[in-house]
Amino acid sequence: MTGHEAQIHWVWQQPDWPAFTWQESRLAPLLRDINQLQGQLMGSTSAIEYADSLQSEMDALLQNAINTSAIEGELLNVDSVRSSLAKRLGMDHAGLPPGTMQTEGLADLLMDATRNSQQPLTEMRLFIWHKALFPAGGSALMPIRVGELRGEEPMQVVSGPIGRQTVHFEAPAQPVLADELAAFLDWFNRTQEEVDLDPVLRAGIAHLWFITLHPFDDGNGRLARAITDLALAQAEQHSVRFYAMAATIMENRKTYYEILESTQRGGLDITAWLEWFLTMLRQTLQVATMRIEFVLQKAKFWQQHAQTVLSERQIKVLNRLLDAGPDGFEGGLNARNYVGLTKVSKATATRDLAELVKKGCLVQCPGGGRSTRYAINWP
Repeated sequence: MTGHEAQIHWVWQQPDWPAFTWQESRLAPLLRDINQLQGQLMGSTSAIEYADSLQSEMDALLQNAINTSAIEGELLNVDSVRSSLAKRLGMDHAGLPPGTMQTEGLADLLMDATRNSQQPLTEMRLFIWHKALFPAGGSALMPIRVGELRGEEPMQVVSGPIGRQTVHFEAPAQPVLADELAAFLDWFNRTQEEVDLDPVLRAGIAHLWFITLHPFDDGNGRLARAITDLALAQAEQHSVRFYAMAATIMENRKTYYEILESTQRGGLDITAWLEWFLTMLRQTLQVATMRIEFVLQKAKFWQQHAQTVLSERQIKVLNRLLDAGPDGFEGGLNARNYVGLTKVSKATATRDLAELVKKGCLVQCPGGGRSTRYAINWP
């Protein structure tokens, strides 16, 4: 090993940085699955009503907001986030607590990244996003530079007690940071229409490249995931998001940090990172597709029963069952559940359930007797 090779610890120190390479044969099956799922999802969402489409967008944005913060160990108030997002989507937010400075800023960031996906990504836009993440300028215990690049102190990702800390990664030093970020932004904007680079791979590369630069004191992970959303919106040429990749990353947070560390310590062949990234995206799209198909099934159910005469309590119980998903209540709906939901007598509950079966809204599950259970009669 030469002296120069011995000094290389991080991917950005490689002589050809950032000339990433990857093995297309390993990624091709994942890309085929993703392209198919993207088409399926876009086709399904075009078939749902506007109100359902808006609600699906809200659900995805909410999942993204909550989880992109949770990945960094920050727990947000769900209702405050919902309030901030609903206001921007023009949805009813009566009864919800007002959004906080933090949730308002995060909502602005997420909406800008997707709704304005055709706008170029500039240093100033990143600064605006960073200010949105930290409207109060950090905490008293940990003040940070907001809306500007980090300072001269080494930027390290560490864990463990003070004095015995493990350095998982060290980002490029501040003197070269401005040039490194400018090179990234130039690449990102230049490759938006590049036909030789798969747009989904571009999103994975952008995520890794930006988080490796770590250009800010804090918030780099959240900004990297926002850039990923921006790149995916550009790839699909669709400004409305119906899936939340941050939720899948949160479920796999341990492997997220592990693959980042191994990639940032390695060479410029980033096949393993892209394989992990595409696997997470495929999983995200599969979940989103199932959710949209479920929305369509709910709509078909109510279309089928548009002329069915139902009481308010029967409609309430059916909606609760529908909202519970294809599997319904655990073990199915029974008279006791019905009483709990509607506050009627057991005799009335039994009568209502029999009527719902007769009208084709419910089916009786296998079994019977005192433990008779019911499920939605899906179209």
